[in-house]
Amino acid sequence: MKALLFICHGTRLKKGRMEAEKFVRLCMAQVDVSIKEICFLELAEPSIGQGFETCIQKGATSISVIPVFLLSANHIKMDIPKELHHLQNKYPGVEVIYGRPFGVHEAIPHLLWERIMNSAINLKKNTHILLVGRGSTDPDVKRDLEKIAFNVQNHYGIPSIQACFLTGSFPSFEEALWNSRELYDQVIVVPYLLFSGLLINGMKRTISHYQQQSKQTVTLCETLGYHPILKEVLLTRINETLETKKYAFS
Repeated sequence: MKALLFICHGTRLKKGRMEAEKFVRLCMAQVDVSIKEICFLELAEPSIGQGFETCIQKGATSISVIPVFLLSANHIKMDIPKELHHLQNKYPGVEVIYGRPFGVHEAIPHLLWERIMNSAINLKKNTHILLVGRGSTDPDVKRDLEKIAFNVQNHYGIPSIQACFLTGSFPSFEEALWNSRELYDQVIVVPYLLFSGLLINGMKRTISHYQQQSKQTVTLCETLGYHPILKEVLLTRINETLETKKYAFS
């Protein structure tokens, strides 16, 4: 019997966990698989192990694991596979198929443009957009976010857009923000994050401190959140995982 196990990142904030679960459940409702469970990598329960074992208790013999993550960083390449290998060894009779994160998808620039247009009262000609990712020491994260920024710029003709990061890569959000102060009249900050959490609160504090020392207009967009575009991207990842064994663990 097939099962779907969705892995969200997890956060200490109840609101963030509820947003993640709501989003995933809306997608789950459109997938015809009898066993569907949600778990978290860290900071929340159920854990990956608990979610995996719940699937088995319900009769699963094949578990398709769907990482609800934006980009392919160390969590995707190392942390989750390590846990899945442990569980595969513990339950050798259960097939485990590992799916892909959202990644660089052609539909995502349209969502980012919508966030920009909804947050900016007037998009000035001398406007700089900062696309802010969580960040990672994995160079693929920097490459992918820069590619997404390029896709937004290329599709909508934005004159100036830059990818930056909250941690683990460069340029940092703080550095990119400060470097813009004498070059642009307006900065629009687009958090490349799925849901509310401590990272957004930190970004708000950084912007508040910055605006005390700069006359520049800074606008913070909403997180990506639940959106029909992301829903379709996740459904695409679900279906490709159910249809192929390309990412199966041996």
